[in-house]
Amino acid sequence: MSSRKRALSDVDILPDPKDKDQRLAHKQPRLDSSLSPPLHVSSSLPYPSTSQSASRAIPFQRPLPLISFSYTNDRKLEFSDAAMRYYVSPPLDADLGHGYERWIRRPEERGRLDGLLRAISEVRRRGTGDPVINIVSWRGVMTKILTGPYEDRDGWELNVMAISGTLYFEEFISDARLQEKENLTPHHRMQTYYGYSFESWCTASRPDASSGWGGDVDTNVQWCSVVKTKLGDTRIVIGGEVDCVRDRYDGRNDTMLELKTSMTIRGDRDKARFEKKLLKFYFQSFLLGVPEILVGFRTPNGKLKTTESFKTLEIPRMVRGKENAWDPQICLSWGERFLTWIKSNVESGNAAAPGSVWRVKFTPRVGVELASLSEEERREVEAGEDRIGFLPKWYYTEIQNASSPSAQRSGSAVQPEQSRSSGPSTPINRTLPAGWQI
Repeated sequence: MSSRKRALSDVDILPDPKDKDQRLAHKQPRLDSSLSPPLHVSSSLPYPSTSQSASRAIPFQRPLPLISFSYTNDRKLEFSDAAMRYYVSPPLDADLGHGYERWIRRPEERGRLDGLLRAISEVRRRGTGDPVINIVSWRGVMTKILTGPYEDRDGWELNVMAISGTLYFEEFISDARLQEKENLTPHHRMQTYYGYSFESWCTASRPDASSGWGGDVDTNVQWCSVVKTKLGDTRIVIGGEVDCVRDRYDGRNDTMLELKTSMTIRGDRDKARFEKKLLKFYFQSFLLGVPEILVGFRTPNGKLKTTESFKTLEIPRMVRGKENAWDPQICLSWGERFLTWIKSNVESGNAAAPGSVWRVKFTPRVGVELASLSEEERREVEAGEDRIGFLPKWYYTEIQNASSPSAQRSGSAVQPEQSRSSGPSTPINRTLPAGWQI
């Protein structure tokens, strides 16, 4: 669902010698030649300062689950909890390299929204709830946006589309970058596997299972949650993978658990590095309303030494007042500013060009650039698939039809084949005013 990307360019901005945060963060961003060429920029947003607190607290609504779904081992999407796992305590000194040779690794792919859009279509088919939604995004993209003020190394790019009052965000990954991610070095491949292995040691298909290996790793299989939330005045639907639950699951997110690994802490330098890592841990769980994060601390060669549980909402207090502290309110303030800026620019430039795709580039310590893609660049985004921009054609058609005056009178909408139900019919509200309802 999410991916890591290197910096956009080899940019060196000298820090203000009076700004302590800039001096501490002053590191050279990494060069990444696999990203897209320079944009014909139509608007830009400067990098935020972290030296001062946010001028006002930005409210963030508690995420409420809308639907969950599973991917099977052959990557079929099912509206069920078949892929959900239950937490079990892992054995200490567990070998995180166990089963590596049997790992079924899903090929790297573009960060398409298709699974999330099918879930949205299914929620709409069921007629559940009715708040207007402004943003649709995977959790990984929203995490990158919100943690931007403290990102001093890795840049990222997004594709953006605006349809009927809703903005859709897709992470842009070039063909070169996809190839790079697919062809990891043996060392990095093993480091990646340790995280998946920890999940297997910590989960089982039944809540009463005994501690032990939970089964060989197959990254095709995923359990995902879709939530609705609100940042300031912006209503957002976010989807993301959930690792497991504690004891039970009744459709709410209060028993969900995020699993992470980190190197054992051997001194102050390791502790500072871990506390910086907690920023992304925090927002990844915060955005889906996951209340707990369990971290497995391992040795360099993959032996699990200890585990520690962190309450998501208590994490910011752990770093408050420290030299390299981060402030979630600065992140939320930046996020609100970013989303307002995107919405203003994309919607004002979108009226005469339905189906337009915009490209956003974030450069650490510099800021964000926005540009409308040419027709040729838009075809590259479609990659020969049945799409309008990066949205599947069936979804684009569904939204266009549902937003038309005749559809709003009749409540009709196009259904993707995979979302149709063969069960008993139930009353369905398919009326979609500007900014579709969910």
